[in-house]
Amino acid sequence: MFGSFVGAFKPSLVSFGGRAWRIPWRLSKTRKANVRKRLREVDNVIDTLLASGVDCKQLDLVKVLPKEQEMLPRDKYTTFSRTAKNHRKGVHKVPHFTKRPIPRTTPSGF
Repeated sequence: MFGSFVGAFKPSLVSFGGRAWRIPWRLSKTRKANVRKRLREVDNVIDTLLASGVDCKQLDLVKVLPKEQEMLPRDKYTTFSRTAKNHRKGVHKVPHFTKRPIPRTTPSGF
């Protein structure tokens, strides 16, 4: 009776914290395209600020970061994680990854 009404509350194993079915194993093509789009939009804002002649310390720090075209796919779609096996974690596994900036560089040695 209630099996068809609980689609949004689908149970999953407790060992996965109940989140196993919500986070996909890999990024889909559209999610990757959206990540690239957000990176390009940030690049456009930075270029606009540089062209306008605004001068500030944070803008000087951002100038040296690579643009979306210069980044490796590994840096676009994964982020550094101390706890992951290879010290890399898919960007889609980071909470609120669409709202937070994707780090464009990795710590040295990783």
